[in-house]
Amino acid sequence: MHRRRDVRGQFTGAPIPADVLGRILAAAHAAPSVGLSQPWDFIRVTDDRTRRAFHAHVQHERTVFAATLAGERAERFDGIRIDGILAASMSLVVTYDPARGEPAVLGRHAIADAGLYSVCLAIENLWLAATAEGLGVGWVSFYREPFVQELLGIPAGIRPVAWLCVGPVTHLETTPDLERHGWARRRPLADAVHAERWRGRDDQLPVGSRRG
Repeated sequence: MHRRRDVRGQFTGAPIPADVLGRILAAAHAAPSVGLSQPWDFIRVTDDRTRRAFHAHVQHERTVFAATLAGERAERFDGIRIDGILAASMSLVVTYDPARGEPAVLGRHAIADAGLYSVCLAIENLWLAATAEGLGVGWVSFYREPFVQELLGIPAGIRPVAWLCVGPVTHLETTPDLERHGWARRRPLADAVHAERWRGRDDQLPVGSRRG
């Protein structure tokens, strides 16, 4: 879990053995899901024209985001690579079908996003399994959903949740890219743990401590 990284620039482009890909997808498909709806699907993308079209779209969205930045923030972002679309061996697009399991998805009546959370669990399983197999995974989020739906022929009503670049890598960085580039710092666990009720920033307790 701690070795996993969001990979951008270390892909080798070497092929993924079929049995390895099968194990990764099996791990993803074994994820828990609300009401056992299994609302995910996986689209394998290897076609060069498709990947280049997506890459061009992503670079456009990068420009759109960059235009919102200024000063030091803009300089830092300029040095950050946001994708490995063309370098990775393949892409896996993970989708969410909210109609899967209807008319009554057990456990989703009060929390509509529970199905989307289930898809994210499948993605995490896939990511950890890929890391265990010595592969890298990079989640590309600089895209508009309608573009990906049209590009891949995804039916209306089904959301493309994640475009994942997957493949062998030269290595996995020991520090996440955004930390190495000074974009953000990892939040300490103690700041994220609350006891009984939500606490403000100035009222945090060390993990395992108690109020007297």
